[in-house]
Amino acid sequence: MPTPRVKHLIAMIILTGAACVPARPLVETRPAPAARSPLTGTWMLTAADEIQPGGARVQSYGADPKGLLIVDADGRYSLQLYRAGRRTFAAGDKRRGTPEEFMDSVLGMSAHFGRCFIDPISGDLVFRIELAQYPNWEGTEQRRSYTLSGDTLKYRIPASASGNGTIPISEWRRVR
Repeated sequence: MPTPRVKHLIAMIILTGAACVPARPLVETRPAPAARSPLTGTWMLTAADEIQPGGARVQSYGADPKGLLIVDADGRYSLQLYRAGRRTFAAGDKRRGTPEEFMDSVLGMSAHFGRCFIDPISGDLVFRIELAQYPNWEGTEQRRSYTLSGDTLKYRIPASASGNGTIPISEWRRVR
């Protein structure tokens, strides 16, 4: 049986030996970041039209629509579209609007947020909508055919998603 002095020497040898072991570098536990999405950035709306069932293209948000699409590096997005010149509420209080004022306000805008990405298999632009101004879209995944040329993004929303047989078209320009 070792004496207390021998036990102390053994402990000192172990501690001294441990101190001499070079430290290992920390191992990164997060996956390496994916390649930057071509959608990342801030986009300004340049057109918000729709193709009606008969084939006519109309400006569904007026001649000068306003909108912003922001996509971060993780694929989170926020999107808003507005028809310029929406009527103001005469009462000056959004809780006391008339039915016409509410209708103009709701139909003159569209907003939603969630995650978006380009599906590598289908090539579709995919919006996974978490919350939306139109509640029927919440929790849905919507796929859009799109083109991306330089700083111009154009996509079409399927007629089934619009609910009225039209095909909404959005066109965006990346802000540099």
